[in-house]
Amino acid sequence: MLKYQFPAVKGCQAGKDFYICMVPLGLMSKIFVTDSSDVPAEYRAQRRLNEARIPEISGYILSNRDSYVFSALAASVDGDMKFIPADNNENAGVLEIDMTASFLINDGQHRKAAIDAAIAEDESLKDETISIVLYKDQGLQRSQQMFTDLNKHAVKTSNSLATLYDARDKIAVATKNTIDL
Repeated sequence: MLKYQFPAVKGCQAGKDFYICMVPLGLMSKIFVTDSSDVPAEYRAQRRLNEARIPEISGYILSNRDSYVFSALAASVDGDMKFIPADNNENAGVLEIDMTASFLINDGQHRKAAIDAAIAEDESLKDETISIVLYKDQGLQRSQQMFTDLNKHAVKTSNSLATLYDARDKIAVATKNTIDL
Protein backbone atom coordinates (compact mmCIF):
# COMPACT_ATOMS: atom_id res chain seq x y z
CA MET A 1 0.00 0.00 0.00
CA LEU A 2 1.30 3.44 -0.92
CA LYS A 3 2.08 5.84 1.91
CA TYR A 4 3.03 9.45 2.38
CA GLN A 5 6.22 9.82 4.39
CA PHE A 6 6.90 13.05 6.24
CA PRO A 7 9.81 14.00 8.50
CA ALA A 8 8.12 14.42 11.88
CA VAL A 9 8.45 15.16 15.56
CA LYS A 10 6.07 13.35 17.93
CA GLY A 11 4.47 15.16 20.85
CA CYS A 12 1.70 14.53 23.36
CA GLN A 13 -1.19 16.81 24.38
CA ALA A 14 -4.09 15.77 26.58
CA GLY A 15 -2.72 12.24 26.62
CA LYS A 16 -2.87 11.90 22.83
CA ASP A 17 0.01 11.74 20.35
CA PHE A 18 0.30 14.39 17.64
CA TYR A 19 2.95 15.04 15.01
CA ILE A 20 4.63 18.11 13.58
CA CYS A 21 5.50 17.33 9.97
CA MET A 22 7.33 19.15 7.21
CA VAL A 23 5.14 19.03 4.09
CA PRO A 24 6.13 20.31 0.62
CA LEU A 25 3.88 23.21 -0.41
CA GLY A 26 3.18 21.50 -3.74
CA LEU A 27 1.72 18.45 -2.00
CA MET A 28 -0.86 20.38 0.01
CA SER A 29 -3.36 20.62 -2.87
CA LYS A 30 -3.21 16.84 -3.21
CA ILE A 31 -3.72 15.90 0.43
CA PHE A 32 -6.27 18.61 1.32
CA VAL A 33 -8.90 18.14 -1.38
CA THR A 34 -12.21 18.45 0.48
CA ASP A 35 -14.43 21.38 -0.51
CA SER A 36 -17.00 21.96 2.22
CA SER A 37 -18.31 25.33 1.02
CA ASP A 38 -21.82 23.98 0.33
CA VAL A 39 -22.03 21.93 3.54
CA PRO A 40 -24.15 23.44 6.35
CA ALA A 41 -22.12 24.81 9.29
CA GLU A 42 -23.25 22.08 11.70
CA TYR A 43 -21.66 19.44 9.44
CA ARG A 44 -18.38 21.30 8.90
CA ALA A 45 -15.35 21.71 11.16
CA GLN A 46 -14.23 24.99 9.61
CA ARG A 47 -15.67 28.32 8.50
CA ARG A 48 -16.44 28.91 4.83
CA LEU A 49 -13.45 29.92 2.77
CA ASN A 50 -13.40 33.70 2.26
CA GLU A 51 -12.12 33.91 -1.32
CA ALA A 52 -11.37 37.63 -0.90
CA ARG A 53 -8.53 36.84 1.56
CA ILE A 54 -6.66 34.57 -0.85
CA PRO A 55 -5.16 37.23 -3.19
CA GLU A 56 -3.91 39.26 -0.20
CA ILE A 57 -2.14 36.29 1.40
CA SER A 58 -0.88 34.97 -1.94
CA GLY A 59 0.40 38.46 -2.80
CA TYR A 60 2.24 38.51 0.52
CA ILE A 61 4.07 35.30 -0.41
CA LEU A 62 4.93 36.43 -3.94
CA SER A 63 5.97 39.95 -2.90
CA ASN A 64 8.18 38.64 -0.10
CA ARG A 65 9.58 35.61 -1.88
CA ASP A 66 12.82 35.71 0.16
CA SER A 67 11.29 36.51 3.55
CA TYR A 68 7.67 35.30 3.88
CA VAL A 69 6.80 33.43 7.08
CA PHE A 70 3.87 31.15 7.92
CA SER A 71 2.84 29.49 11.14
CA ALA A 72 1.92 25.81 11.14
CA LEU A 73 -1.39 24.54 9.87
CA ALA A 74 -3.37 22.16 12.07
CA ALA A 75 -5.12 19.15 10.55
CA SER A 76 -6.83 15.90 11.44
CA VAL A 77 -6.07 12.65 9.64
CA ASP A 78 -8.77 10.03 9.16
CA GLY A 79 -6.72 6.99 8.19
CA ASP A 80 -3.79 4.85 9.15
CA MET A 81 -0.75 6.65 10.56
CA LYS A 82 2.45 5.03 11.77
CA PHE A 83 5.31 6.88 13.44
CA ILE A 84 8.77 5.39 12.85
CA PRO A 85 11.26 6.84 15.34
CA ALA A 86 14.82 7.60 14.31
CA ASP A 87 17.47 5.27 15.69
CA ASN A 88 18.75 7.81 18.18
CA ASN A 89 15.55 9.69 19.11
CA GLU A 90 12.16 8.20 19.96
CA ASN A 91 10.36 11.52 19.34
CA ALA A 92 11.87 12.37 15.94
CA GLY A 93 11.48 10.28 12.84
CA VAL A 94 9.15 9.67 9.93
CA LEU A 95 5.36 9.66 9.94
CA GLU A 96 3.81 7.29 7.41
CA ILE A 97 0.21 7.97 6.38
CA ASP A 98 -1.83 5.77 4.11
CA MET A 99 -2.48 7.60 0.81
CA THR A 100 -6.18 6.73 1.12
CA ALA A 101 -6.43 8.75 4.37
CA SER A 102 -8.52 11.92 4.49
CA PHE A 103 -6.89 15.13 5.72
CA LEU A 104 -9.05 17.88 7.23
CA ILE A 105 -7.66 21.33 7.93
CA ASN A 106 -8.63 22.46 11.43
CA ASP A 107 -6.74 25.75 11.17
CA GLY A 108 -5.11 27.34 8.13
CA GLN A 109 -7.47 26.88 5.20
CA HIS A 110 -6.88 30.43 3.94
CA ARG A 111 -3.09 30.00 4.10
CA LYS A 112 -3.41 26.70 2.22
CA ALA A 113 -5.60 28.26 -0.50
CA ALA A 114 -3.22 31.23 -0.83
CA ILE A 115 -0.23 28.90 -1.10
CA ASP A 116 -2.00 27.03 -3.93
CA ALA A 117 -2.64 30.36 -5.70
CA ALA A 118 0.97 31.48 -5.22
CA ILE A 119 2.29 28.18 -6.64
CA ALA A 120 0.09 28.73 -9.70
CA GLU A 121 2.08 31.94 -10.30
CA ASP A 122 5.51 30.76 -9.10
CA GLU A 123 5.96 27.01 -9.41
CA SER A 124 9.34 27.15 -7.66
CA LEU A 125 7.43 27.41 -4.36
CA LYS A 126 6.20 23.82 -4.60
CA ASP A 127 9.39 22.33 -3.15
CA GLU A 128 9.45 24.62 -0.10
CA THR A 129 7.86 23.27 3.08
CA ILE A 130 5.40 24.25 5.76
CA SER A 131 4.90 22.68 9.15
CA ILE A 132 1.61 20.95 9.73
CA VAL A 133 0.50 19.72 13.12
CA LEU A 134 -1.32 16.43 12.52
CA TYR A 135 -3.79 14.87 14.93
CA LYS A 136 -5.59 11.54 14.62
CA ASP A 137 -9.16 12.30 13.53
CA GLN A 138 -11.69 11.69 16.31
CA GLY A 139 -14.84 12.70 14.48
CA LEU A 140 -16.73 15.83 13.55
CA GLN A 141 -17.49 17.03 17.08
CA ARG A 142 -13.80 16.87 18.08
CA SER A 143 -12.75 18.63 14.85
CA GLN A 144 -15.29 21.39 15.48
CA GLN A 145 -13.97 21.78 19.03
CA MET A 146 -10.38 21.92 17.76
CA PHE A 147 -11.33 24.70 15.33
CA THR A 148 -13.01 26.60 18.15
CA ASP A 149 -10.13 26.09 20.57
CA LEU A 150 -7.54 27.19 18.00
CA ASN A 151 -9.45 30.32 16.98
CA LYS A 152 -11.48 31.42 20.00
CA HIS A 153 -8.60 32.89 21.99
CA ALA A 154 -6.60 34.37 19.11
CA VAL A 155 -5.91 38.05 19.75
CA LYS A 156 -5.23 40.44 16.89
CA THR A 157 -2.23 42.65 17.53
CA SER A 158 -2.86 46.31 18.17
CA ASN A 159 -2.39 48.73 15.29
CA SER A 160 0.39 50.51 17.17
CA LEU A 161 2.38 47.31 17.68
CA ALA A 162 1.83 46.27 14.05
CA THR A 163 3.11 49.67 12.93
CA LEU A 164 6.11 49.48 15.23
CA TYR A 165 7.19 46.04 13.99
CA ASP A 166 6.29 46.27 10.25
CA ALA A 167 9.38 46.96 8.17
CA ARG A 168 7.55 46.17 4.90
CA ASP A 169 4.92 48.92 5.15
CA LYS A 170 6.36 52.21 3.87
CA ILE A 171 3.92 54.27 5.95
CA ALA A 172 4.87 52.34 9.10
CA VAL A 173 8.57 52.89 8.39
CA ALA A 174 8.00 56.61 7.71
CA THR A 175 5.99 56.91 10.94
CA LYS A 176 8.78 55.27 12.97
CA ASN A 177 11.43 57.45 11.31
CA THR A 178 9.42 60.60 12.08
CA ILE A 179 9.03 59.59 15.71
CA ASP A 180 12.75 58.82 15.99
CA LEU A 181 13.67 62.34 14.88
